[in-house]
Amino acid sequence: MTVEIWLAYVTTLLIFMSTPGPSHMLMLSNSMTSGFRRALATLAGDLTANTLQILIVAVGLVGLVRASPQFFVIIKWFGVAYLVLTGILIFRRGIDPEIASGHDSRSPKTLYLQGFITSATNPKAIVFFAALLPQFINTSLPTGEQFFLLGATYIIVDGCFLSVYGAFSAWISARFRNHIGHHMNRVSGLLFVVAALLLGLKEIGGS
Repeated sequence: MTVEIWLAYVTTLLIFMSTPGPSHMLMLSNSMTSGFRRALATLAGDLTANTLQILIVAVGLVGLVRASPQFFVIIKWFGVAYLVLTGILIFRRGIDPEIASGHDSRSPKTLYLQGFITSATNPKAIVFFAALLPQFINTSLPTGEQFFLLGATYIIVDGCFLSVYGAFSAWISARFRNHIGHHMNRVSGLLFVVAALLLGLKEIGGS
């Protein structure tokens, strides 16, 4: 793979990720209520799911998605329902002294699973990877190494985007906590619902 092809791939990713997706909204929400460092568990969950999706494409199992579209639609709507329910539960907490004071009792495992489920229940991401990655593969060269490079690049770029969203959200939260601290749960809950809507409306995509 030439440097020119790799740069074209990176440019494609930057354009694709310029519009926030459900995982980005989730990262905003968890960084706001849990802080950026703890929300890194959400980032790790999202990237774990993306890594598995890329591996599925690399080993040629994308045919399962095309052969059983209804099964994957069910998975997708499970993810939507999960996010909506979580958002409603958070919103209904109302004023939470822990959130208002900058503390959140959710475990890193919970934050990780939220990130993983949100990304993993977007099965059309597999179709996206299957459509995108081969465009930059040179079949005259070993494909395994190229898949690894393209997959690793995606994970790094996506991780950077999620980190920027999370850091910005945490900064806004810390700066204005004295003014909106009592409303953190409601804002966070609404962001969960927005993430669910984005997942439900998403046709293809990764994060």
